[in-house]
Amino acid sequence: MNALVIARRDLASYLQGYSAYVIIASLLLVNGLFFEAFALGTDKARYSHEVLENFFYLGWGFAVATAVLLTMRSLADEHALGTEVLLRTSIVSDAQVIVGKWLAAMGMVTIYSALTVHMPLLIFVHGKVAPTHILVGYIGVLMGGGVAAAIGVFCSAVFRNQLAAGIIGGIISIYTSVMAWMLSEVVEPPFSDVVAYTAIFNQHFVPFMEGRVTLSSLVFHGTITALFLLLSTQVLNGRRWE
Repeated sequence: MNALVIARRDLASYLQGYSAYVIIASLLLVNGLFFEAFALGTDKARYSHEVLENFFYLGWGFAVATAVLLTMRSLADEHALGTEVLLRTSIVSDAQVIVGKWLAAMGMVTIYSALTVHMPLLIFVHGKVAPTHILVGYIGVLMGGGVAAAIGVFCSAVFRNQLAAGIIGGIISIYTSVMAWMLSEVVEPPFSDVVAYTAIFNQHFVPFMEGRVTLSSLVFHGTITALFLLLSTQVLNGRRWE
């Protein structure tokens, strides 16, 4: 229950400030331009499902960017505003603080994703796709955003500087998005399989992008999210005793 109170407070903070609006508006603009240029605006004819897959290909990356940019201030901002001491001395548990901040970030990621719904609906103008494909794709996008939000909260807990938290969070997200799969191509077995398994996009999001739900991908997203939230809790708990 306390986690929901913190989530509501942080969500209100996002909505009352201007930075979240600037971030979301900017990413929506760039996402729309990329969708027009690389999904709809190509000379080569494509099937409707291919256009939808390209949309989710782009949408996943922008949802991850939204999560990282918004969460870099989640705990680092508490230090900058001088309210960190309130978290240390409050009766709210560290886990509730972390989960509340993650839920607030996920609320903003969900808002961002909802504002992109008109893009896949444009496919129905000249084509047709299964509504379940759209639903499954968005589930994958939100789960990817959830992992990125957990990573962002963790980096914000470790670093008291927003810029540092954003940079490290971005590096970790880039690794899981691109670098892990590239690294798996040059690493010798059996380590290549281990590295490839950490590639969230190639290994675990592609099924959602194609309209398929796999248990292994659901478990992986949930496990990684829980792991970074647990690490964030431990960092915050350690700061109570500084």
